[in-house]
Amino acid sequence: MRIVNQSHRLMIDTGDGVVDVEEASAGKFSSDIQSVYGRWAEFVDWASGADLSSTTPLSLAELGAPVPRPGQIFAVGLNYADHAAEADIPHPDTPVIFTKFPASIAGPYDTIELPSDVVDFEVELVAVIGAPARNVAVADGWKHIAGLTLGQDVSERGVQLAGPTPQFNLGKSFAGFSPIGPAVVTLDEFDDPSGIALSTTLSGELMQSSSTRHLIFSVPALVAYLSAFIELRPGDLIFTGTPSGVGFTRDPKRLITSDDELVSTADVIGEMRHRFVSSSNVHPNEVLAGSSHEAGAHE
Repeated sequence: MRIVNQSHRLMIDTGDGVVDVEEASAGKFSSDIQSVYGRWAEFVDWASGADLSSTTPLSLAELGAPVPRPGQIFAVGLNYADHAAEADIPHPDTPVIFTKFPASIAGPYDTIELPSDVVDFEVELVAVIGAPARNVAVADGWKHIAGLTLGQDVSERGVQLAGPTPQFNLGKSFAGFSPIGPAVVTLDEFDDPSGIALSTTLSGELMQSSSTRHLIFSVPALVAYLSAFIELRPGDLIFTGTPSGVGFTRDPKRLITSDDELVSTADVIGEMRHRFVSSSNVHPNEVLAGSSHEAGAHE
């Protein structure tokens, strides 16, 4: 099953068009797509026997994020050996975890503002939690996944890597920096959910091409690891890491400009397309410029 957020309504994409779930279920399920993850098992059971023949056209222009308001967004760094190598960082022994703030979520065809000239791309498989997970065994990890979607971990490298205390979470959480879509796809739609091809093209040039078969830590392993620290809840997201080919490690660097179109693809899940505009806002690192924030400045 493929679920999409079309015109801010929960829809099932049948391949012949989309079905409005609230209408098809006679109100059993709300039009609010975020709410369905909290009733995922019940929803899947209903959909398996529902009449989904009454469709309307799929409109790419009206697609929003299929998980618009996640409670938590976890992300994984250096989860492909080739990406760790290009970053010249040793292979991690345990998952490298950071977070992206939920306000950074964007849809699969949105325009994204560039806060600077050092914004990079990172295509990723994104796992959507469909059942609460706490202290889950690796062998049971897939049981807690509602489905998979595609994401870009857009990254402002200046903020992310500035010392002496790098700001990974902030550098990866500007508005629009967590686009996902175009659909959340249930695991039964994949021949092998552990081996999904991913790619990034920037203005027609292939930048990244790999498969989740090369993940260092698999989706079930990430569910197990994270759930040992904190409960994963329905509608939470896990950005599972990016393969090699990011712009910042290239020589010369190839970063995103306002002239670029970023195309992200994943087998079965589909394609996202993003255009960019330069932000008219003051860069966050300049907000405090000229102000005194030394201890005692206002005494």
